[in-house]
Amino acid sequence: MKNNRLISLDILRGITILVMVIVNNPGNWNAVYPALLHAEWHGCKLADFVFPFFIFIVGMSIPLANPTKEKSIKNSTKFLVRALRIICLGLFLNYFNTITVFNLEGLTLLLFRIIITLLIGYLLMGNYNYEIKKYSSFILFGCFMFLAFGTDQFQEVRIMGVLQRIGIVYFFASLAYTFCSTRVQLIIAFLILLGYWAIMSWIPVPGFGNPNFEIGTNLAAWIDQIILKNHVYVGTKPWDPEGVLSTLPAIAQGIIGCLIGYLVLNTHNKIEMMKKLNQIGVVLLLLSIIITNYIPINKSIWTSSFVLYTSGIAILLFTLLFYIVDFKKIVNKSNLLVMWGVNPMIVFFLSGIIPRTLAMIQIEKPDTIGEKIGIQKYFFNYAIEPYFTNPMTASLVHALLFILLFQILLFFLYRNNTIIKV
Repeated sequence: MKNNRLISLDILRGITILVMVIVNNPGNWNAVYPALLHAEWHGCKLADFVFPFFIFIVGMSIPLANPTKEKSIKNSTKFLVRALRIICLGLFLNYFNTITVFNLEGLTLLLFRIIITLLIGYLLMGNYNYEIKKYSSFILFGCFMFLAFGTDQFQEVRIMGVLQRIGIVYFFASLAYTFCSTRVQLIIAFLILLGYWAIMSWIPVPGFGNPNFEIGTNLAAWIDQIILKNHVYVGTKPWDPEGVLSTLPAIAQGIIGCLIGYLVLNTHNKIEMMKKLNQIGVVLLLLSIIITNYIPINKSIWTSSFVLYTSGIAILLFTLLFYIVDFKKIVNKSNLLVMWGVNPMIVFFLSGIIPRTLAMIQIEKPDTIGEKIGIQKYFFNYAIEPYFTNPMTASLVHALLFILLFQILLFFLYRNNTIIKV
């Protein structure tokens, strides 16, 4: 097991990133199949599994990448550098639409942003000298923080985000795995989840009164207002769905992933391993359902029950994939989903950059003289939507075309044996 790549984990990662692209790229946000939308608040739909699966997979990958548990300052520094590179990628996505220079606008401004994107992309995902990677990561992170808190232009740019949370989870879960025993990791994850529940359930919310799990009035939302201020997601102001306090249970989920990865790595009897995984998955799933009476399943504030629920399902799905792929050897390494799983970061980054870029390329509407829309919206309105009677199907087809676009890119990377890492 120690010398073989877990194709099942690659496929699980591939499924997750593929679903993410579908969820994030409908042609019309007002016409989306319900399963592809996030739960309005409490609850968990298909779209809500994407992010926790990423967190779980990141945790699970840590033992597989570092089976010897090398305890050193050098190794810890590597964790920090990689975490900063992931965080900076997420920050750049948030900064992209705010970048301006010399009053440039239109296609000239777009060209400037693309040049900056290529530079940042290479700095954070390029394969070059580690020492340069290390110092460039610190410098770039420092620049982002200075721009956010030291300039007027970026005073409302979002600080948190999906990649930022993944980077934070990766760093702390890596430290926990490297320097703590399995038992201590389990205790840490348990205490985080228990402590988060206690904090959210027992501490009154200043300005709102009793502790609660409701939108905008819970303790996590209040802390975001105090710490992040204007640097939050514009769609949920004044709080952030990837906020400060709710990152704690995400770290616990990363540690749970580490524990599962360690179990897979060190259990030589594959049948016995799958039995243990199934048992753990079912226990977490049942436990999450039981405690919903005390803490609801909620992605936006990443409740403890949400961690257990999504981790349980992730474990069961991984076990099924392991049985099919790594045990029965039904799927080979050239599977299309494997291509998605081994190169997730470039897909994530480009899936954020491409829509932002296309929105800047404006085309005049053929039915309204003088009115312009982004080229992506133009393509959907006039080349996709008219051919479907169901607007939700048209919206889904738009997302599937994004899948096709990325599949071409990923196939090219696969044929050239290229894996883009942070």
